Amino acid sequence: MKLRDKIAIVTGGARGIGQACAIALAKEGAHVCVTDIIPMEETVRKIKSLDRQALGIKTDVSQKGDVLNMVAQVIEKFGKIDILVNNAGTCQRVPLEELTEEQWDRDVNTIMKGTFFCTQAVYPHMKKNGSGKIVNIASISGKIGGAVSKKGAGAEGKRGRSGPGYAAAKWGVIAFTKWVAKDAGCYGIYVNAIAPGGIETDMSKGFVYPIEDLPISRMGKPEDVAQMVVFLASDASNYTTGQAINVDGGWVMD
Repeated sequence: MKLRDKIAIVTGGARGIGQACAIALAKEGAHVCVTDIIPMEETVRKIKSLDRQALGIKTDVSQKGDVLNMVAQVIEKFGKIDILVNNAGTCQRVPLEELTEEQWDRDVNTIMKGTFFCTQAVYPHMKKNGSGKIVNIASISGKIGGAVSKKGAGAEGKRGRSGPGYAAAKWGVIAFTKWVAKDAGCYGIYVNAIAPGGIETDMSKGFVYPIEDLPISRMGKPEDVAQMVVFLASDASNYTTGQAINVDGGWVMD
């Protein structure tokens, strides 16, 4: 078991990519704290069925007080934090002309500010231990700005695109990943991002992705992202930091 008795936090772990990450880490031996703003009992139950310890803590990652309280509970129970997976996110599929300030703030605050708050909160504990793995879930939308709009499609035809706030926040996560990686390496802390493409989750349900044009012509599964998380959380990636790795079927090649 690659992660035997490691202590992991996975944000947005109630379903989708976050749930798959939490379970994959537990299968490799980690004890996992799952956070979300929606019920996460199913994820906690599945982790415990693997004979691993699990905590489920309701946390709004855009609120610093919530994050500090969550991290304090993890330290109180386990005494350390080895792995942080910043996965919590929202996606407003709204055209630029209609996007409200509140919708922009929701994506940016959850994705970007949440990643900042959680990383800042665990950082001193990882520094104290002299080791740590931080994995931030970004998106290829943060690299390429999402899909291309079609002229004449109108507002209705553009609603399937992930919105500008989402793209901006995911690019911010990638830049933040690189900054922290350069700061953290001397403390034995490695920081990387994953940029998924189209993944079958509730967030992507009902929207069309150009999978027929991909080298791997299928939608991704949450488990595809989770296995990359396991790699980046394990010793197998001990000479890898500051990277934003695409898990997208070959959509983006950089």
